[in-house]
Amino acid sequence: MTLSLFVIALVKVLVTVIAVLTLAALLTWAERKQSAVMQDRIGANRAKIFGVRIIGLWHIIADAVKMMTKEDFVPPYSNRFLHTLAPFLAFFLSLVAFAAIPMGDSIQIAGHTVDMRLAPINIGFLFIFAMTSISVYAVVLGAWSSRNRYATLGGMRAAGQMISYELAMGLSVLGLVMLYGTLDLLQMARAQGGLLWGFLPAWGIFYQPLGFILLLTAIIAETKRAPFDIPEAESEIIGYYLEYSGMKFGMFFMAEFVTTIVAAGLLTTLYFGGFQVPYLLADGFHLPFGLFLGVPSALIPWLQFAAFWFKVVFFCWLLLTIRWTLPRFRYDQLMNLGWKILLPLALVNLLATGAGILLLS
Repeated sequence: MTLSLFVIALVKVLVTVIAVLTLAALLTWAERKQSAVMQDRIGANRAKIFGVRIIGLWHIIADAVKMMTKEDFVPPYSNRFLHTLAPFLAFFLSLVAFAAIPMGDSIQIAGHTVDMRLAPINIGFLFIFAMTSISVYAVVLGAWSSRNRYATLGGMRAAGQMISYELAMGLSVLGLVMLYGTLDLLQMARAQGGLLWGFLPAWGIFYQPLGFILLLTAIIAETKRAPFDIPEAESEIIGYYLEYSGMKFGMFFMAEFVTTIVAAGLLTTLYFGGFQVPYLLADGFHLPFGLFLGVPSALIPWLQFAAFWFKVVFFCWLLLTIRWTLPRFRYDQLMNLGWKILLPLALVNLLATGAGILLLS
């Protein structure tokens, strides 16, 4: 690897990690503030520096200081190594899953073609599904190593929930694979750059609306957030991180928000064009009815980068809204939804997609 390629790779890593972690930190504030607005409360606004509050944003720093200075408690008779490993594993797997998501199209830097994603993986969404699936090991290890029955029950619930929704999640995306003929997320995003019927962006949502709903539901279950927060269930069993404190709890806490960002990025890339801006081509905006608006070529990658993150932030907001709108399912309701509703619908969607491709070919 030449020095220029090493510098480019290093910059990509720094930009990706900083962007994801910054958004995850903001989501910890946004969740409390959004829930307060929905419940007619003020929300987090007490933390201040030099008398300045900035609508509660200092709570992000206050939370970080509290977690880093809080006592690191390890239960007696627990497996200390696994108890320590589990939160780091959960955070690492959720963060590395974002590596396959393209934040923009390929650009030319110093004579090199550079993909606007951390890793050029040609089986992008399979890699993401693999990382999110493996992350349940961190949950189970953290629960089991705590030697607490309630924590172990939460870990078992997480494992059962993952198995129940992983199949429907994978099948819901196969319709797009059949349409685009690739597993590469960058190629899928590029394929959504045209127009449908001459005026509608050729995004996956218009080809696979049922697949989008199925994937959205399954992804919420995979992130273990309400209404699928049965592994945590504060009002029942407290959850798999019952015996965690300090920064170890903070790692589980941040992993949940990073997973939310990965989910938002995946939904954006698969169904909403990824980095594509409606009507924007290489030379500018080609609007309906023959209208044209020129854009400098150097500005287009920045517009695409901004469009991607705008869509990601929108889906993060949507996931937070769902989290504070719907009540928690009972465990039997969760299993019935996964096996009796989502899985059959995913198979029907797959069959309809295949039939449509066969008839139109």
